[in-house]
Amino acid sequence: MCGTMEYVTRIVIIGGGPGGYEAALVAAQLGAEVTVVDCDGLGGASVLTDCVPSKTLIATAEVMTTFDSSYEELGIIVADDTPPMEQAARVVGVDLGKVNRRVKRLALAQSHDITASVTRAGARVLRGRGRLEGMQALDGSRKVVVRAADGTEETLTADAVLIATGGHPRELPDARPDGERILNWTQVYDLNELPEELIVVGSGVTGAEFAGAYQALGSKVTLVSSRDRVLPGEDPDAAAVLEDVFRRRGMNVMARSRAQSAKRVGDRVEVTLADGRVITGSHCLMAVGAIPNSEGMGLEEAGVRLRESGHIWTDKVSRTTAPGVYAAGDVTGVFALASVAAMQGRIAMYHFLGDAVAPLNLKTVSSNVFTDPEIATVGYSQADVDAGKIDARVVKLPLLRNPRAKMQGIRDGFVKIFCRPGTGIVVGGVVVAPRASELIHPISIAVDNNLTVEQIANAFTVYPSLSGSIAEVARQLHTRKAGAEA
Repeated sequence: MCGTMEYVTRIVIIGGGPGGYEAALVAAQLGAEVTVVDCDGLGGASVLTDCVPSKTLIATAEVMTTFDSSYEELGIIVADDTPPMEQAARVVGVDLGKVNRRVKRLALAQSHDITASVTRAGARVLRGRGRLEGMQALDGSRKVVVRAADGTEETLTADAVLIATGGHPRELPDARPDGERILNWTQVYDLNELPEELIVVGSGVTGAEFAGAYQALGSKVTLVSSRDRVLPGEDPDAAAVLEDVFRRRGMNVMARSRAQSAKRVGDRVEVTLADGRVITGSHCLMAVGAIPNSEGMGLEEAGVRLRESGHIWTDKVSRTTAPGVYAAGDVTGVFALASVAAMQGRIAMYHFLGDAVAPLNLKTVSSNVFTDPEIATVGYSQADVDAGKIDARVVKLPLLRNPRAKMQGIRDGFVKIFCRPGTGIVVGGVVVAPRASELIHPISIAVDNNLTVEQIANAFTVYPSLSGSIAEVARQLHTRKAGAEA
């Protein structure tokens, strides 16, 4: 009696960030033989140097901001026997060394938890750097060469390869970080003392988040923006609120000011702008974008098409132009979000292994800027409406009118919802508020499930609550819709 050998699909994943480890979990669950090649630790930049560390730092800053801005209005008395003439402007301070030790500890713990989950699922984790070797073989397989830190190499055979190698901080030629005074966002967690005067170059999401956080922790912050406003890629109303808050809290926001160079002068940093102006500080944080980790991996030789930026081209099920090669996460340049990377990785495995799969739909992605207040968005944007990409009606309601906001001393923020005229189907939304990342979820559900403003308006909300403003905006949109149809 002859037995038959069961064929096991071999998956090699290069990169252990959200795109990689989530893909590994799915592939292992579906019965594949999975190897994850990673050189830094599972979780990738998202866990080790980006999302988890920065949001942990921001959590401390959030407590500081809440206390500093609200304790007097809420009637809180702080006992302090320091003579009035010697009292500092701030009531509370921060031990940055202790904060950063906690940041690193939590990041490593999260990485270890992810590694345990992946190995428990049956995947192999291989430490090293992976690269594709040549074109696809006649049997459809691919070769991946893994180079360990000691220089030894191992060659893996894969039926499918997922590239999820992420990105690294972009550097200006004349503003190279030194890890002490001129820093990128991976190096700030090595600081033991709070920067007295911090210059942040770059007003995108990363720059705005760190500028707001360090200002809350007690640094004197100058934010250098080459654009007309902070967060040029976000909702203009939301960006205006945040910039107003930044300035009101004492931040020096320099709009239309492009940094040309940064250099150390003793224990100071000089940043020279394109117009010749020079600004100085004790430290400088460079937040000028990211570069995809796609070099030296044999991608183009293997048939993988790269964009001019170095990002890997993918379709909506994460396929590259090379058969059997998929890509996910920041290396694709789609959305630099952990949630999107994870979804891309899962979609890739579902697709290759023949499971049910829905193509990536970026119009259902919710995102958040972790400033204070936070800015959360989902679906179509104000820019889409203004550009005529979609016909939509919009209502914006300031949080000042919300009873819970009044009770908590919240002055800044709003809820904005976009809906289709006629049907009232919700197609997008913006929330600017404390914990907007939590408040955006009901709007995300509405966008993802084609719910109408009437359905949102008719759902019960707790009174009083910030989420009540979401229902109120929906009611106003529904009323205007009914009035227009009448």
